[in-house]
Amino acid sequence: MSSLSKGVGRVEVALRWDPSPMGSDPHDLDLVAATYPAEAPQGEPAYVVHFDSRSPDGTIALTRDSRTGQGFGFDEVMTLELSRLAPRYGRVVVGVVIQQNHGRRTFGEVAKTLVRVGEGVAELWKDDLASVAGSTAAVLAEFVRTAPGVWEHRPLLRGFDTDPQSFPALMGRSG
Repeated sequence: MSSLSKGVGRVEVALRWDPSPMGSDPHDLDLVAATYPAEAPQGEPAYVVHFDSRSPDGTIALTRDSRTGQGFGFDEVMTLELSRLAPRYGRVVVGVVIQQNHGRRTFGEVAKTLVRVGEGVAELWKDDLASVAGSTAAVLAEFVRTAPGVWEHRPLLRGFDTDPQSFPALMGRSG
Protein backbone atom coordinates (compact mmCIF):
# COMPACT_ATOMS: atom_id res chain seq x y z
CA MET A 1 0.00 0.00 0.00
CA SER A 2 1.57 3.30 -1.04
CA SER A 3 1.63 6.45 1.09
CA LEU A 4 -0.99 7.97 -1.23
CA SER A 5 -3.47 5.21 -0.47
CA LYS A 6 -6.59 6.12 1.45
CA GLY A 7 -6.96 2.54 2.66
CA VAL A 8 -10.37 1.08 3.34
CA GLY A 9 -13.20 3.10 4.83
CA ARG A 10 -16.61 1.42 5.00
CA VAL A 11 -16.32 -2.36 4.85
CA GLU A 12 -18.92 -5.09 4.79
CA VAL A 13 -18.26 -8.62 6.02
CA ALA A 14 -20.93 -11.03 4.76
CA LEU A 15 -21.46 -14.69 5.59
CA ARG A 16 -23.75 -17.29 4.07
CA TRP A 17 -24.42 -20.97 4.56
CA ASP A 18 -27.08 -23.49 3.64
CA PRO A 19 -29.70 -24.45 6.23
CA SER A 20 -29.30 -27.76 8.02
CA PRO A 21 -31.07 -30.77 6.48
CA MET A 22 -34.81 -31.09 7.13
CA GLY A 23 -35.52 -32.56 10.54
CA SER A 24 -32.12 -31.74 12.05
CA ASP A 25 -31.15 -28.95 14.43
CA PRO A 26 -30.39 -25.58 12.81
CA HIS A 27 -26.86 -24.32 12.14
CA ASP A 28 -26.42 -20.89 13.73
CA LEU A 29 -23.26 -19.04 12.70
CA ASP A 30 -22.47 -15.59 14.09
CA LEU A 31 -20.14 -12.83 12.95
CA VAL A 32 -18.15 -11.22 15.76
CA ALA A 33 -15.89 -8.13 15.72
CA ALA A 34 -13.39 -7.12 18.41
CA THR A 35 -11.89 -3.62 18.54
CA TYR A 36 -8.46 -3.06 20.09
CA PRO A 37 -6.81 0.09 21.43
CA ALA A 38 -3.97 1.53 19.33
CA GLU A 39 -1.59 1.29 22.28
CA ALA A 40 -2.36 -2.43 22.82
CA PRO A 41 -3.47 -3.93 19.48
CA GLN A 42 -2.67 -7.49 20.63
CA GLY A 43 -4.15 -7.10 24.13
CA GLU A 44 -7.70 -7.34 25.41
CA PRO A 45 -10.44 -5.95 23.16
CA ALA A 46 -11.87 -2.56 24.09
CA TYR A 47 -15.27 -3.90 23.06
CA VAL A 48 -16.86 -6.76 21.14
CA VAL A 49 -19.73 -6.55 18.64
CA HIS A 50 -21.98 -9.56 18.03
CA PHE A 51 -25.60 -10.54 17.41
CA ASP A 52 -27.11 -8.61 20.30
CA SER A 53 -24.79 -5.60 20.45
CA ARG A 54 -23.15 -2.87 18.40
CA SER A 55 -20.19 -0.59 18.92
CA PRO A 56 -20.72 2.27 21.41
CA ASP A 57 -20.33 4.86 18.63
CA GLY A 58 -22.34 2.93 16.01
CA THR A 59 -19.38 2.42 13.66
CA ILE A 60 -19.62 -1.40 13.77
CA ALA A 61 -23.00 -3.12 13.58
CA LEU A 62 -24.53 -6.39 12.55
CA THR A 63 -27.09 -5.42 9.93
CA ARG A 64 -28.38 -8.92 9.17
CA ASP A 65 -28.59 -11.88 11.55
CA SER A 66 -29.76 -15.41 10.80
CA ARG A 67 -30.17 -18.33 13.16
CA THR A 68 -30.73 -20.92 10.43
CA GLY A 69 -29.07 -19.93 7.14
CA GLN A 70 -32.47 -19.73 5.47
CA GLY A 71 -33.10 -17.00 2.96
CA PHE A 72 -31.55 -15.55 -0.15
CA GLY A 73 -28.08 -14.08 -0.41
CA PHE A 74 -25.96 -13.55 2.66
CA ASP A 75 -27.37 -14.62 6.03
CA GLU A 76 -25.17 -12.50 8.32
CA VAL A 77 -23.84 -9.06 7.39
CA MET A 78 -21.64 -6.79 9.50
CA THR A 79 -20.79 -3.23 8.53
CA LEU A 80 -17.60 -1.57 9.75
CA GLU A 81 -17.22 2.18 9.25
CA LEU A 82 -13.49 2.25 9.89
CA SER A 83 -13.07 5.82 8.63
CA ARG A 84 -15.29 6.98 11.51
CA LEU A 85 -13.61 4.88 14.20
CA ALA A 86 -11.97 7.02 16.91
CA PRO A 87 -8.17 7.45 16.71
CA ARG A 88 -7.73 5.60 20.03
CA TYR A 89 -8.50 2.32 18.20
CA GLY A 90 -5.84 0.74 16.03
CA ARG A 91 -7.08 -2.73 15.14
CA VAL A 92 -10.36 -4.53 14.46
CA VAL A 93 -10.54 -8.32 14.14
CA VAL A 94 -13.59 -10.01 12.59
CA GLY A 95 -14.45 -13.66 13.06
CA VAL A 96 -17.23 -16.22 12.87
CA VAL A 97 -18.34 -18.67 15.54
CA ILE A 98 -20.85 -21.53 15.46
CA GLN A 99 -23.40 -21.63 18.26
CA GLN A 100 -23.07 -24.97 20.05
CA ASN A 101 -26.60 -25.19 21.52
CA HIS A 102 -27.35 -28.53 19.82
CA GLY A 103 -23.99 -30.24 20.32
CA ARG A 104 -20.54 -29.60 18.89
CA ARG A 105 -20.55 -28.47 15.26
CA THR A 106 -17.65 -27.60 12.97
CA PHE A 107 -17.52 -25.63 9.74
CA GLY A 108 -17.08 -28.90 7.86
CA GLU A 109 -20.59 -29.90 8.99
CA VAL A 110 -22.18 -26.73 7.62
CA ALA A 111 -22.94 -26.84 3.89
CA LYS A 112 -21.84 -24.17 1.42
CA THR A 113 -20.27 -21.62 3.73
CA LEU A 114 -18.94 -18.46 2.08
CA VAL A 115 -17.43 -15.32 3.58
CA ARG A 116 -17.01 -12.12 1.58
CA VAL A 117 -15.20 -8.96 2.66
CA GLY A 118 -15.97 -6.02 0.44
CA GLU A 119 -15.88 -2.27 0.19
CA GLY A 120 -18.70 -1.01 -2.00
CA VAL A 121 -18.66 -3.15 -5.13
CA ALA A 122 -14.99 -4.07 -4.66
CA GLU A 123 -14.38 -7.54 -3.29
CA LEU A 124 -11.38 -7.50 -0.97
CA TRP A 125 -11.40 -11.20 -0.06
CA LYS A 126 -13.61 -14.28 -0.02
CA ASP A 127 -13.28 -17.83 1.26
CA ASP A 128 -15.39 -20.97 1.74
CA LEU A 129 -13.89 -21.87 5.16
CA ALA A 130 -12.78 -25.30 3.87
CA SER A 131 -9.28 -24.82 5.34
CA VAL A 132 -10.81 -24.49 8.84
CA ALA A 133 -13.37 -27.32 8.40
CA GLY A 134 -12.50 -28.91 11.75
CA SER A 135 -12.94 -25.67 13.69
CA THR A 136 -15.90 -24.27 15.60
CA ALA A 137 -14.76 -20.64 15.25
CA ALA A 138 -12.43 -18.71 12.94
CA VAL A 139 -10.84 -15.32 12.61
CA LEU A 140 -11.55 -14.03 9.10
CA ALA A 141 -9.79 -10.71 8.76
CA GLU A 142 -8.13 -7.90 10.59
CA PHE A 143 -8.17 -4.21 9.85
CA VAL A 144 -5.16 -2.24 11.07
CA ARG A 145 -4.69 1.53 11.22
CA THR A 146 -1.37 2.10 9.42
CA ALA A 147 -1.43 5.92 9.52
CA PRO A 148 -3.87 8.57 10.77
CA GLY A 149 -7.15 7.87 8.97
CA VAL A 150 -5.69 4.98 6.92
CA TRP A 151 -6.96 1.44 7.52
CA GLU A 152 -5.49 -1.63 5.85
CA HIS A 153 -7.37 -4.90 5.33
CA ARG A 154 -5.48 -8.12 6.03
CA PRO A 155 -7.09 -11.51 5.34
CA LEU A 156 -6.39 -13.68 8.34
CA LEU A 157 -8.09 -17.06 8.26
CA ARG A 158 -7.30 -19.03 11.40
CA GLY A 159 -9.47 -21.70 13.01
CA PHE A 160 -10.15 -22.29 16.69
CA ASP A 161 -11.82 -25.09 18.62
CA THR A 162 -13.72 -23.04 21.18
CA ASP A 163 -17.17 -21.99 22.29
CA PRO A 164 -18.88 -18.64 21.54
CA GLN A 165 -18.24 -17.31 25.07
CA SER A 166 -14.47 -17.93 24.92
CA PHE A 167 -13.89 -16.92 21.31
CA PRO A 168 -13.70 -13.10 21.77
CA ALA A 169 -10.78 -13.45 24.20
CA LEU A 170 -8.87 -15.56 21.65
CA MET A 171 -9.56 -13.48 18.52
CA GLY A 172 -6.86 -10.87 19.05
CA ARG A 173 -4.10 -13.41 19.51
CA SER A 174 -4.26 -14.32 15.82
CA GLY A 175 -2.37 -11.34 14.47
